Amino acid sequence: MTDQPTDPRRGPRILLYSDDRTVREQVRLAVGPRLRAHAPEISWTEVATPAMVVAHADRGGWDLLVLDGEADKSGGMGLCRQLKNEIYRCPPVVVLTGRQDDGWLASWSLADAVVPRPLDPVGLQRTLAGFLTAAA
Repeated sequence: MTDQPTDPRRGPRILLYSDDRTVREQVRLAVGPRLRAHAPEISWTEVATPAMVVAHADRGGWDLLVLDGEADKSGGMGLCRQLKNEIYRCPPVVVLTGRQDDGWLASWSLADAVVPRPLDPVGLQRTLAGFLTAAA
């Protein structure tokens, strides 16, 4: 029995980074516990520091990374660029931006997708589901 990131017998594994726990909570609540009815539950791992993002990402096994582009000290855009350049077969990365107009800046980060604030629960869920169902 395998337990690879695309194993359909378990829920997706998402690494969620923000130094603000309310942002992490907003993301989890917006996406919900599953991608669709009767699907396995999403396994969230929340981290609040850039060092933990890098450490967890280096270990692998993630289906998706969600990074807060507005985090203090080390934002998700810089972390995304670092991970995309350093990790072989880096999983897809979704960066949360402060506003719609920041999408052009997020392109520098090599992010696979950008979701602006305020978070639209339907849009965020669709964005994440698009990457996660494609990997399954």
